[in-house]
Amino acid sequence: MHTEREEQWRVELSALRAHDLWRELQVLQPVPKRGPPTFVGAQGELLLSFASNDYLGLSAEPALRDAAIAEIQQSGVGAGAAPLLGGERPAHATLADALARWLGVEAVLLFGSGYLANLGVISTLVGRGDRVYADRLNHASLVDGVRLSGARLHRYRHGDMTHLAQWLERGGRGQAWIITDGVFSMDGDIAPLPELATLAQQYGAGIILDEAHAFGVLGTEGQGTAAHWNMDIHGVDVIMGTLGKAFGVYGAFVAGSQDVVDLLRNRARSFIYHTALPSALTAAALVALDLLRHGDARRERLTRHRQHLRAQVPDAPWLASETPIQGLLLGDARRALTVSAQLRRAGLYCPAVRPPTVPADSARLRITLSAAHRHDDIELLATALREIL
Repeated sequence: MHTEREEQWRVELSALRAHDLWRELQVLQPVPKRGPPTFVGAQGELLLSFASNDYLGLSAEPALRDAAIAEIQQSGVGAGAAPLLGGERPAHATLADALARWLGVEAVLLFGSGYLANLGVISTLVGRGDRVYADRLNHASLVDGVRLSGARLHRYRHGDMTHLAQWLERGGRGQAWIITDGVFSMDGDIAPLPELATLAQQYGAGIILDEAHAFGVLGTEGQGTAAHWNMDIHGVDVIMGTLGKAFGVYGAFVAGSQDVVDLLRNRARSFIYHTALPSALTAAALVALDLLRHGDARRERLTRHRQHLRAQVPDAPWLASETPIQGLLLGDARRALTVSAQLRRAGLYCPAVRPPTVPADSARLRITLSAAHRHDDIELLATALREIL
């Protein structure tokens, strides 16, 4: 006999299926000796993936693997404790120092994931009664961080600086914060950081910038959105970056002034109470940082892939993007699922992205390109898209 709670869950699950919003985990095994972006799917089919955030193709680099293995032999697998209770290893400190020098900031603090980092930063620095002005397409972790802080949230239309200025002009009590992605994870466009910095200075607001999809991809040495716009990074108060995307590893970090990092180390609950990253990952990330800094050839390959794909399928409903995230806007969730299934039958893995990950009626294929893709891979995708669309 089912309880009332179980019946409610079944109703909710049935509604997800009925509205084409049902999700399942996809088990993909990298092909030996080739590695990502080529996988074997659960049904044994060979799939070329266009769904990874491994933008520079570093996740399969032998140098990263070797560094991780060497650190495991030295320090073991897990950290075994929270950073403040003995989970910190020399490899953590070495990576944090290297990241700080790369970005030209005073200090860096490592976190277990980008989600934990954003929750920790916002809930620590933004207080109840403060005002947050957030781009409507910000990542969910930024939205949840604001909710946790108890601040008043004002969401401005995506990339609309006039709308943001109108909100800021109204003012109010408490500190003002502008929070934004550098590269928006579902649309792939770049935040207008110079205009944001001008408004922040005009209205006395701080800026928290999520560079998860920008580091490694944009700017000199892959230094992200500020470098892309040729602006001083010190116009941004706090910067969050991940190690699981262009770095090809896992984890995250927050960069800023020594005071900001000291405050987070002492106050951020998602740092204090999380188990430290395995030092093998920090050792691998240190190698990845060097490859990323000197990765101009990989970034140029990404640009060529993007330009070629769009040139080969010019009439597709592309979203505007100068990054490896190429959104194909299909609108209806069922259509997005259908096109994704057709591509899979052609050996191409491009899962449909549907609400609530994206706004209603904006279901899409989020095609992500990697420097690990070959020119022939892009040709295969372009040919399939022309036939399907």
